[in-house]
Order: sequence, then C-alpha cells, then structure tokens
Amino acid sequence: MTESADQMTKMFEDQMKMSQALFAPMLGNMTAQSSAPADMQHWAEVGTKLQTMWMQYQAEQMANPQALVSYFDPSRWMALASSWYKQMPIAQAEQQKALMEEGFRLWEQVLGQYGFGPKAGEKSEGEPDLPRKDRRFSDERWRAHPAFALIHQTYLFLAERVSEMVENMEGLTPQQREQLRFTTKAVTEAASPANFPMLNPVVLERTLESRGENLVKGMEHLLADMRKGQLSHTDASAFKLGENIATTPGKVVYETPLYQLIQYTPTTEKVLETPLLIFPPWINRFYILDLNEKKSFVRWVVEQGVSVFMVSWKSADASMKDVVWDDYVRSQIEAIDVVRERLDVENVHTIGYCVAGTTLTATLSLMHTRGDADKVKSATFFTAQVDFEEAGDLLNFVDDQQLATVEALSPEGYLDGRYMAATFNMLRGTDLIWNYVVNNYMLGEEYPAFDLLHWNGDVTNLPAKWHQQYLRDLYRDNKLVEAGTLSVDGEKIDLGSVKTPTYVQAGKEDHIAPAESVWKITHHFSGPVKFVLAGSGHIAGVVNPPDAKKYQYWTNDASVRTLDEFRDGAEEHPGSWWPDWIEWLREQAPETVAANGNRKPGGKGDRVIEDAPGRYVMAR
Repeated sequence: MTESADQMTKMFEDQMKMSQALFAPMLGNMTAQSSAPADMQHWAEVGTKLQTMWMQYQAEQMANPQALVSYFDPSRWMALASSWYKQMPIAQAEQQKALMEEGFRLWEQVLGQYGFGPKAGEKSEGEPDLPRKDRRFSDERWRAHPAFALIHQTYLFLAERVSEMVENMEGLTPQQREQLRFTTKAVTEAASPANFPMLNPVVLERTLESRGENLVKGMEHLLADMRKGQLSHTDASAFKLGENIATTPGKVVYETPLYQLIQYTPTTEKVLETPLLIFPPWINRFYILDLNEKKSFVRWVVEQGVSVFMVSWKSADASMKDVVWDDYVRSQIEAIDVVRERLDVENVHTIGYCVAGTTLTATLSLMHTRGDADKVKSATFFTAQVDFEEAGDLLNFVDDQQLATVEALSPEGYLDGRYMAATFNMLRGTDLIWNYVVNNYMLGEEYPAFDLLHWNGDVTNLPAKWHQQYLRDLYRDNKLVEAGTLSVDGEKIDLGSVKTPTYVQAGKEDHIAPAESVWKITHHFSGPVKFVLAGSGHIAGVVNPPDAKKYQYWTNDASVRTLDEFRDGAEEHPGSWWPDWIEWLREQAPETVAANGNRKPGGKGDRVIEDAPGRYVMAR
C-alpha cells in the first residue's frame, strides 16, 4: 500500500508541475490585459455595479418578505435535492485508485498533444484530436488552450465513469437503477465546467472583451428571473395573446369555473357536419396548437373545412383546491354535449393532447358504460399515455418522499406552475437550464423572440389534489389500465370497453411521453386504432405544419403487437402527418353542411361571451 501511495503521490506531483507550467502563461496574459490603471478603475466600477444590484435586490426582499417567491426558497427544495445526492454513487478505495491512475493517463494524453509532459513528442500538428467530444464544448476555444482542453476532458471522463458505476452497482431494482441514472445525469450536467465562469473560456473571453459588461447584463437577467421566480428562455415582451400568438379568429361561446370553450370562425363555405373538439393539456396553455399563422394546427384544420372547438382550461387558484380528476372528466363530457347542442349534431370528433388525452380515455370509458358512446364519432390522441409502465424520466419524481415534497409546495390547494416548468426543464437540463444560464447569466446575451419557448414558459397552476392523484394513481401505481380499479363519477373505468375509432400519434424522440409508452394504448382499446409515429418529440412532433416540410412520419397497416414490429414493417413518409390525419378524419364522417348559422360564432342572434383567445388563457 505504501509503495502504491508513493507512486500515486509522485504522479500527482508531476501533474502539478505540468499544470503550473500550463496555466502560468495564460494567467499572466489575462493579468496583463487588465492591470492598467484605467482598466483597474473600470473593473472596480463593474464590481460596484454588481454589488449595488445585489444589495438592492436583497433590500427588496427585506422590505417585502413575500416577494421571495417560493420557487427560490431553498427549504422547499431541500428534501428533494438531499434525496438525490444521497443516491449518488461513491467510488470505493480501489475504484478511486483506478480512477486516479486512468485520469493521470488522460492528462498525459491530452497535454502531450500540446507539447507538455512525458508524451510531448505526440504533439498534434493540426487541431488536437481529443479523446472525448460533447457539443457543450464544441466551441474551438475549449481546444485552443491546453488548460481548457484538460478541464473539459477531465470532466467528461469523470462523468463517464460515474455513469458506469451506476450501471455496475449491485442490489438495485430496475426502478432504483433508472432513478439513479436520472439523478446522476442531472448532477453531472450541473457540474459541467461550462457552467462556471472561471472555467469557461468563452465566458472569460467575453468578459475581457466587454470589460465585464456581460456580467452586469447577466446579473440583470438573473435578478429579473429571481423576482419572477422562473428561468427565462425568451423575450416575453415580444408576444401578446390575440395579437401575434393565438390569433385564429373565433369566439368564446361557453364557460364554467374550470374552462372556456372557444369556437373558431370557418373560412370555407362548407364544413364537415361532425365538428372537432380539442382538449389541450391542462398543465399548459392551449395556444401551443395556435402559435402563429404558419404553425397553427387550429388554423390549418379550419382551412380544411372543419368546425373547430377548443377547450381553454383555467389556471388553478385557491378556489380550485377541491378539484379532482372527476371534475376534468365531467368537464370533457359537458363540453361534448355543449358542442352537440350548439350545432344540433349527434356526435363530435375529439382530440386529447398529452395529459388531456389520458383524461379523454377515462371520459370515453365512462360514456361507453353509460350508453353515450355514440356522442363521440372518433378520438385522436397526441402523445398521450394510458399505461405508465414505461413512462420515461417523469417516473423518477413519483416516490413517496417526492410526492410528499410536492404536496408541501401546495399550501393553498394548488401547485404553482413554475414548479412543473422546473421539473420539465430538468428532463432536458443541458438544453433548457444550463444553456440559458451560460448564455443569459454569464455571457449576458439578450433573449431571443421565440414563440415556442414563450409558450413553454407561460406556466399554468394545477389543482393540488388532482395533481397528487394523477402522479400517485397513474404514474406511480399505473391503475388506469387495471379494469375496475379506478372510478370516475361513481363508475368503474375499463379501457377495454372503448370501441371508438382512434388515431394515435407518438413522437419518435419524445422524452415526456416516450413512443414505447404511447404505443401501449393500442393494447387497451377494443375498437379500431391507427398508430402513427412522427419524427421529433413531444412538441415539434405535433406542431409540424405541412408547409414546413420538416421531419417525417411512419405508418404500418399490418397487424403488429409491439412498437419494434411496427417500426420494422413501417413505411416512411416525408413531412407532416397532418394530411394523413385529416384524411382519416374525413373517412370517419365525410358528410358536409353549409358553414352558416351557429357554425359562424357571433353571428346574428348568437350570444357569445368574448373574442378568442378569451380571458382564461391570459389569467396568471
């Protein structure tokens, strides 16, 4: 052991000597650039600005303790964070030794390409060919200087080895291993050297070039986000509902304390006799399906000659503390009946997106049980899950301790939508958290005007009881697919009773509702089901207008039992799946009628409430 320790000590000393030789010139150059008296005065002014801004923010919090939004209250997150860190794998003594030895070999390999150390003779003639690559370090400045090459290569090496420890740990159930994988990924993403100003060459260079003004702008962004309690992804001031987003003309024709019902104005002389009623996710704003004229699914469907209705769910407040799943199912049934009565039709087509699709399956089951199945001509599901056995990374948030933590975050009977936004951001931490920390807080870059990111940050509060019920009964215990286990409005739910013709869309790269999970709906309905696999993910896979000519989709009319079988025999089609869907919809009920009377909301004698997009989508 002593000999081994001596060897490791000598290796460490050798590496330290190389590091000193490596970093000294770089630090000297940086010091020289900022040591002139005028520069020193400027940097002192930057430091004073940063300190003043921070002290002003602290004074605001002292004057109004309620201004410190609960999203940033560390105690609210302590239980969840501590449970994650406790799961992190720790290397044993032998593993630590092996890691150090392998790490030293990596240092020699990397530094050798820059002419340092015992492998200096292996210096690269062109750009260094580093052993590990990652898009977070794609900027050439991570390779231009050996110090930063060494920093990010060491990080990638350690992240790789920690991930391997998770795979090799013994005594874990599949669920525990998956949760540990997620935890390890989240922690290692946070620990990236790109997220630390003094370790990031791009940030250091920007700081020197702008003489620290990027740090001042970044502090402005950070404090603005802390005041509103949410990480910003875009310039929110660039968008206004009804003006440049959610602009498809229509009227709010009905409302309850839980939702508004929007009817869109037809643009064709004739429309399908059977109208379409869309249920968007109640965890998001409905206008994801009406972002702008070019991306709007709603506008496109209206142009295809369909009478379109949209439910706009109300963002929860304390008055909704007792709202549960039954209320959302009853609301869907009510909306179906309102549309039927308004247009004097026997049935409607329905769409359920994501969690609203999950609710729609219970609605269909309840209607079949009560003999009302004929009220729904067809059902379409966008990235919706009913069987949560393979529900993806969100399963890592539904153990007892985490459910208790979430419950504690809802003291007034509703869950602040900012917590849900933070959760979904964590599923793609590099893209949706750390990328913006670097760009907007460190580099001081301005926010882009991007409608999809604006929608992503336009959060919706959730009724706490229903949210807990959803996570516990569906995600954790997977009761929806067990016939007779769950009840709604006094009736047992059995998805096998649903015979409604169904179109199911899944996203090939969906990380929220994985295609493998969405596919399982095909095993639980007893009616005809058409499954379509679309390119891209949970949002872009759905919001993909034909004119964009992006992505692709796959169909397979053969009788298959698994998603792998579907893929093996699938036919690939370029572009959007929307035309395929509208053709399927027309096949279910091809009859058309004139687009007059109540088909045109707000016409003569038609009492409506207000213009689309309505008040509920604007409430915060």
